[in-house]
Amino acid sequence: MRTHFLTFLLLLCFILPVKSQPKHEIRATWLTTLGGMDWPRQKATNAEGIRKQQQELCDILDRLKEAHFNTVLFQTRLRGDLIYPSSIETFPEALTGRTGRNPGYDPLAFAIEECHKRGMELHAWIVTIPVGNTRQVRLLGKHSIVSKNRKICKQFKGSWYLDPGHPETADYLSRIVREIATNYDVDGIHFDYIRYPEQGTRFPDNDTYRKYGKKKNKVQWRRENITSLVRRLYTDIKSIKPWIKVSSSPVGKFASTSRYSSKGWDAYHAVHQDAQGWLKEGIHDALFPMMYFQGNDFYPFVLDWKENDNGRWVVPGLGIYFLSPKEKDWPLEEIARQINFTREEGLGGQAYFRNRFLLDNVKGIYDEVKDGFYTTSALLPPMTWIDSIAPSAPTAPIYEAQADGRVRLAWEASKDNHDLPVVYHLYASSTYPVDTNDAQNLHTTYLKGTETTVKEGYYYAVTSADRYGNESAPLALNEPSDTCIPILNKGDTLVIPSIQNITNICICTPAGEEIMQIPPKTQADIHSLKSGIYFVYIIDASYNRTLVGTILKH
Repeated sequence: MRTHFLTFLLLLCFILPVKSQPKHEIRATWLTTLGGMDWPRQKATNAEGIRKQQQELCDILDRLKEAHFNTVLFQTRLRGDLIYPSSIETFPEALTGRTGRNPGYDPLAFAIEECHKRGMELHAWIVTIPVGNTRQVRLLGKHSIVSKNRKICKQFKGSWYLDPGHPETADYLSRIVREIATNYDVDGIHFDYIRYPEQGTRFPDNDTYRKYGKKKNKVQWRRENITSLVRRLYTDIKSIKPWIKVSSSPVGKFASTSRYSSKGWDAYHAVHQDAQGWLKEGIHDALFPMMYFQGNDFYPFVLDWKENDNGRWVVPGLGIYFLSPKEKDWPLEEIARQINFTREEGLGGQAYFRNRFLLDNVKGIYDEVKDGFYTTSALLPPMTWIDSIAPSAPTAPIYEAQADGRVRLAWEASKDNHDLPVVYHLYASSTYPVDTNDAQNLHTTYLKGTETTVKEGYYYAVTSADRYGNESAPLALNEPSDTCIPILNKGDTLVIPSIQNITNICICTPAGEEIMQIPPKTQADIHSLKSGIYFVYIIDASYNRTLVGTILKH
């Protein structure tokens, strides 16, 4: 652990968002379905209810897209029930108001489709070990795993849990993740509560320990149980679709550092999560540690995660619910400092708990990220530890002016080394060539097709990307010429080159559409031109056109 905190101290005083925007950054939110806390408020009890429930989700995703979020952690397993039609567990109460009732559509499939339409990833959020409190288990009835396989369940402090030490627990959870990975185009599977419960020293697993503990130290045995479970689920998921990102949300402090105490609440000792070990072993792609703390309970422990990430992503979960006056009434500046710090220290991004607090704009948090921190789009970083080969670059550019003043862009499809479908990222800039390393130039992300329509007046370039996030070299879709052409305007004034035998001057769009003609003169007023790029041609007595420069209108 670093012992100097100069950057930390500076950032504590700095509350404004940084100006530069990273091109690669995970921007995630936990969307809770338990009890409809984030979604749904509307119950799907008839056709109109289904429509309203779906529209409610679309409205949520639209607002996330507007703020340039790219990842939705969508609660898929709640408490021993699943949000999709499953052969293993039944539907939750949250969808229809009645446990086990089919909502009349597949919420997971719908959510995936709507996220992908907006260029966002969906990670299926699985509450792993808890099965539910007494009421929830009673409502599940014969569908509950407590009823179906009592021997792998334990009751503790009024709630039921799967027993991590029982070998059949891994088999059961494996069936669930394999069902999701096989049947759904999820981008990730995210494990919550993959651990022992709070005050777990009294967890009633003595019988399991006697049978399977093999006289190991009980604390270490429990820690190995969780790691073994993680290893099994990671391997099973990757065997089906290796591009699915596997992650979890461990307790926010891994363990005490050399200078700062975890105060008895940490992942490694309190709940038996060796989360840093999972990264080192390579059985996790990302961690979203629940960093719901301030001050010295936040910053040193973020650094500890970063210093032990083994090249994987660590995305601190920020406790924005504490902004609420009903919670801890944090000032907005606290979250702003945390976002700045995670960027400054090179973490994988940020995640927000929970979505309702984000979209309710508590203390102005939504405005803060939309207008300050996330003013441009961002791509998810590539999973280079799984695959690092980019697909081929797109070819055969097409730039066609349309009758409505827009432009059709098209290109030939790229090929992936695994023969998997690719997506495309479109970049736009007022300068040529388009800098595809600049996040400000990201125009449209995660396009599935090979054509789109855009505004004219800009230079465009397109890249392809595979399921692992590897990005190809760019293809320029339009260009001024093979040589550098001077900009001839100073604001609204066109300064015309001194060339003999000019009969006329022609101004055209990059697509070749003529906008205006100007008689020969040294200067001309072009205030009527809209913002964009234009080409300036001279026309001689033989009606030959020669390109002499460009106009760049802001």
